[in-house]
Amino acid sequence: MTPLLSPLAVLHQFPVHDFSLDGFFSVRVPQRGERTLIEFHDPQAGPDGHGLSWSECAHLVDRGVAWLLARGITEGQRVGLMAHNHPATAVLLLACARVGAILVPCNPEGSAADARYVFQHAGVKGVLYSAEAAERVQQALVQGPSTPWMAALDENPASMPWSDTPPDRHTRTGSADHTLLILYTSGTTGFPKGVMHSQRSYVLTAEAFVQRLYLQPDERVLCVLPLFHINALMYSLGGTLACGGTLILVRRFSASGFWRTAAQTRATEVNVIMSAAAILARRPPEEFVPGHCLRKMFIAPLNRSLLDAFQQRFGVPTLIECYGMTEIPGVLANPFLGPHHLGTMGTPSAHPDPTIDRPQVRVVDDEGHDVRPGEVGELVVRTPTRMQGYWNDAALTEAAFRDGWFITGDLARQNEDGYYIFHARKKDIIRRRGENLSGAEIDAAVAAHPDVLECATIGVPSELGEEEVLCAVVARPGSPLTEQAVHAQACRTLAPIKRPRYIVLVDSLPHTGSMKVAKFRLQPADALVRRAVDFQQETSG
Repeated sequence: MTPLLSPLAVLHQFPVHDFSLDGFFSVRVPQRGERTLIEFHDPQAGPDGHGLSWSECAHLVDRGVAWLLARGITEGQRVGLMAHNHPATAVLLLACARVGAILVPCNPEGSAADARYVFQHAGVKGVLYSAEAAERVQQALVQGPSTPWMAALDENPASMPWSDTPPDRHTRTGSADHTLLILYTSGTTGFPKGVMHSQRSYVLTAEAFVQRLYLQPDERVLCVLPLFHINALMYSLGGTLACGGTLILVRRFSASGFWRTAAQTRATEVNVIMSAAAILARRPPEEFVPGHCLRKMFIAPLNRSLLDAFQQRFGVPTLIECYGMTEIPGVLANPFLGPHHLGTMGTPSAHPDPTIDRPQVRVVDDEGHDVRPGEVGELVVRTPTRMQGYWNDAALTEAAFRDGWFITGDLARQNEDGYYIFHARKKDIIRRRGENLSGAEIDAAVAAHPDVLECATIGVPSELGEEEVLCAVVARPGSPLTEQAVHAQACRTLAPIKRPRYIVLVDSLPHTGSMKVAKFRLQPADALVRRAVDFQQETSG
């Protein structure tokens, strides 16, 4: 077996750059040349994928620059994107970087109202879109104060709007400190916020991902998450660019076809979120394809049942648990070479180059003072990959920081080994009988039942003041799950104060664009309470 190159050695394959995305990409193209940069796969279109080499991508970027300039896109202008995964997204990102323009991705599954908010708030001058999103994009744009131009992406991965445009190899107005992306948060607690990231932040995050997953020059990174999300954009695409590997880009996540795609493409690494991993772990066993090449996964959060499923049943030896936010990507991770502490967010995740500032993490009380190890407090962070701020919202940006530290809104503690452990979102705390309960902790306990597909725990008004606990549960298709079985699961693992009073089976749960459960959309929960089994009444009756 070939020894692993150190992350710094992987980066040192390439000449130094200026931390602009164009500089970062350009120094890699001569060495990678005709090697494949992107393999595009659409599970519905068959097993064969379309390849795009590093050199071909560079030529398309030259054409993309000219195409953007011809449409009035210059330094600081915003370009919207509402499309399923497509090689054009990578080319467009690189072209925007060279021009100094800003890419504004939007969830292709979102509604016209969602798109209208994002595109109007960002003030985009043009929008590229997938065919499925055409009607929603049109509805979103015609009601705005001005009408941006629109351009459709052909489903053929070899065809891009700029394919026949004469190239522009000379325009380079973008720099490391130009804003590259405005990424709209999931909006789990209200209107989405536009998180601004510079080209420098993108490049540093991409290079740090080489450290976090020990990406190698021949890495084949399977990207099943959507490219409007920070994980796919910065970790999968960015990490591939950083190591000089190949991105296996899948049009959209398919649980039934995941293992077939992984085996056919010889993918070596994949990033998933917990909900997708849990779905894979509970799919029919005949869908698994042995002989795949996956050796590592990036996932958060991680529990024992998922770890056992992927290591023992699926043969993926290394799973790295981590922590980050759209505002502060790549902050904490379990070290790739270990030790791995299951159920933790890990330790500060450094860039491979020791001259780059390391992320700093503290746990503080409400006054901003450090709490002792083992005590729960709020996580605050300083990192070179932090956002530039929230687009068009100086007040919200100012409120997000205290003395230069980003305030995460996440409650955590540090254990005796220096690893950080997530406790709850501040806004996911349920106040019951004088106790603060973590909705996430109750979710994890209930989700451990093999017939639970996913669940969401929220606080609902109590007759006695404060709140009671309600858990909405989606059963695995075809399972005989009952509310009583869910309650029994909660009783096995949770203290009495944490056990849900109300349990209701639902067909589905609302999700954000990044596939997280949007708990705020379950409120007000009056209808759920009326449908739920009240276990306080069952116990007392």
